[in-house]
Formats: sequence, structure tokens, C-alpha cells
Amino acid sequence: MSIELPGEFSAFSILFIGFFLGLRHAIEADHLAAVSTIIVEKKNLLSASLVGGLWGLGHTISLFLAGVAVILLKMEISETLEVYFEAIVGCMLILLGSNTLRKLFAARKIHIHTHKHGILEHIHPHIHLVENETEHHGLSPRSVFIGMIHGLAGSAALMLMIIPTISSPWLAMLFILIFGIGSTGGMIVMSFLMATPLYFAQGSFGILNRGLHLVAGIFSVFLGITIVYEKLFARS
Repeated sequence: MSIELPGEFSAFSILFIGFFLGLRHAIEADHLAAVSTIIVEKKNLLSASLVGGLWGLGHTISLFLAGVAVILLKMEISETLEVYFEAIVGCMLILLGSNTLRKLFAARKIHIHTHKHGILEHIHPHIHLVENETEHHGLSPRSVFIGMIHGLAGSAALMLMIIPTISSPWLAMLFILIFGIGSTGGMIVMSFLMATPLYFAQGSFGILNRGLHLVAGIFSVFLGITIVYEKLFARS
């Protein structure tokens, strides 16, 4: 049943709820899994935080465009389309996690060193870690693209939640923007928190750093497989 918003206080309340829901939305497992695969490549906390901000930008763009289509143009997002979008998120998580694992295990180089002890000469192989690809200080369009995919996947649920509740289409659009601001802020904070142990695990704690890379990659792949299975196979 639709709920009318008769007064100014009601409009303020629903915008406040939108901001709070956006903050909560940022900590969903698939969002954190995707962003973590990018954060592990960053060398400082600022770059990692920017990843979360760019994810939020892409996420908000998708939600806003979906809002224009549904609220202003009266288009519908079918349940089937929503399922396919969710499956795309799952496939994206598999690719992101696999890429993280590939970089982790490829970042090793074998050198052959010759050592001489008196008249005896020995050859010893050594495995050295190779630094990751050059960092782009968090300004990679990949973060925006991932956010946009997540925004598309969550758009139908958001539309179904707000359309019966908000009588004014312009207030509904403002709700989406506030929701996007909340999710962006939440993801910036979560990106910073996830990057903190990675930052302090560099250098003398290299083993821990690589372990966190491994966890991020495996978690992303596992969650992606789970989502794809639930959306495409478990339903049939």
C-alpha cells in the first residue's frame, strides 16, 4: 500500500532514511569483495579511499539513470532483468578475484645466483617478489565501472522500495541522490578500513600482505560463483 508524505518533516525523514540505507548498502558482501580486489593493489590509504569514492560515483550514476527511466519515464525493470544483472555481478566478481590471484602468483621471478667458496662454485636459484603494476593513485575507471554494474544490479530493489512510498517523483529522485551519497561515504570509509592492514603489512610484513591479497582473491571468486549459481541455476 502506498504511503503519502503529507508534510515537510516526512520528506526530510525519508531523505535521512535514504542516507542511512546508502551507508548500510555500502557494506554488502559483493560490494566489499569487488572493491577489495582493487584496494590490494594500492600503496597508500588515500589511493584506497579514492577507490571507494569512484565506486560510489559509478553506483550513483547507474541508480540515478535507472530512477529517471522508472520514475520519470514510467519504464519497468522486470524481475528477470534484475536476475541477469545480479548474475553479471557474480561473473564480474569471479573475473576480479581471478585477476587478483593471477597477479599475486605472477609477481615472482626466479634468479640464478652463482656463489664461489674457495675453488668451489655453486649455483643457487632464488625467488624474488616483483612489484605490482604501476599504481594509478585510485583514479582508474575500473572502480567507476564496477560501481555502475553494482548500481544496475540493485536498481530494481531500490525502485520497488521507494516508488510505493514517495508521492513526488522529484523527491524520489532526490532520495536516490541522497542514497548514492550515503553509499559513497560508506564505501570510502570501508575502503580506508580495508586498506589499513594492507598498508601496515607492507615491507617487513610482506607475507601477511600477500596473505591478504590471497584472501581477497579467493573471497571474490567464491562469492561470485555463489551468486551466479543462485541466480541462474538454483532458481530453475
